[in-house]
Amino acid sequence: MRKFLLLTTVSLFLASCGGVKKTQEAINTGNYISVIQTSVKNLAANKTKKSNQPYIALLEDAFKKNTERELNKITFLKKDGNAANYENIFNAYSRLKNIQEQIKPLLPLRITEENRNAKFDIKNYDDKILSSKKQLAEYLYSNASNLLANAVQKEDYRRAYDDFNYLNELSPNYADSRVKIEEAHSKGIDYIKVRLVNSTDKIIPVRLEDDLLNFNTYGLNSLWTEYHTSPVNNIVYDYEMQVDFRDINISPEQIREKELVKETQVKDGFKYVLDEDGQVVVDEDGNKVKTDKFKTVTCNFYQFTQSKTAQVTGVVSYVDLKTQQQVNSYPLSSEFAFIHNYANYRGDKRALSSDLISMLSLKSVQFPSNEQMVYDAGEDLKANIKRIINSQKF
Repeated sequence: MRKFLLLTTVSLFLASCGGVKKTQEAINTGNYISVIQTSVKNLAANKTKKSNQPYIALLEDAFKKNTERELNKITFLKKDGNAANYENIFNAYSRLKNIQEQIKPLLPLRITEENRNAKFDIKNYDDKILSSKKQLAEYLYSNASNLLANAVQKEDYRRAYDDFNYLNELSPNYADSRVKIEEAHSKGIDYIKVRLVNSTDKIIPVRLEDDLLNFNTYGLNSLWTEYHTSPVNNIVYDYEMQVDFRDINISPEQIREKELVKETQVKDGFKYVLDEDGQVVVDEDGNKVKTDKFKTVTCNFYQFTQSKTAQVTGVVSYVDLKTQQQVNSYPLSSEFAFIHNYANYRGDKRALSSDLISMLSLKSVQFPSNEQMVYDAGEDLKANIKRIINSQKF
């Protein structure tokens, strides 16, 4: 037991030393944030624990060096005088405050060996954060407004949208940012109108057209893409998606017959057991001994399979409406098979297995119409169209 406790203590000590060593290495490589996070985590669990003492000194050192580095970076960015630096300045001040907020609940932290409290130069960065945030907001608004006013490509509107959106997260309802967010979004969207073309000599069921054009069921509209099956007059469309049915093949109605001959032995009454002399055997109670009598029965089983198939093929094309050039084309194909089994028999049904007997309750059914067959192929068509739309990138 003592040996076990000793081994456990040594293992924990080595693990602790390993953690401290790695944390020290992080300081040497300038990874101060990692040191701060590791030290805060260990000290928050137990700041008076002896094995956690090294983390206090490490935290003190990392905090000082990180603060110096961040403040030097801020000074440099300010001297640079580039308005694009406002975001980095704001983020740096925010990081400094955040680190202090993590350390404050732990104070004071006593370094036992040096008989002193660890030193943390806690400062109030609120004014600097608010000031840099104001400068950043002004810059974002000005930059996004210029982007929006001078946008040429969809990507310009999308960048303006991102900036306005970031501004609105930073300073909600800043000036007319919400109005401009909506404007940038509406102008950055790729609008695609959808057209169904029937190049076959067969009629496509109206309800199938309605199903295929019900894009709400596809769940495909994204932030920058909208599909319209009913074009809106005041929208300038960027692309047209053409779903062109090229061929519809429907097979003849077929009924195939398969005959199975089944044979088995079934009980057919009983007979008395006879001894060598031909006399009936009796048991100890004087009762005549009986045994089952079997006979072979045969049944002809007739299985019928009704079948009919439909195949729909076509092409999904995307056309750039500005250039009138096709930008992509995808093959479209779907099949649907109607299959129904039923059966009857002639002979002794006892020769049939239970699975065959269950089929005898099934009767022939009316074949689906050609229109129904094409409609039933629609579910697969919708899945294929959804896959095509997901793969199409503008």
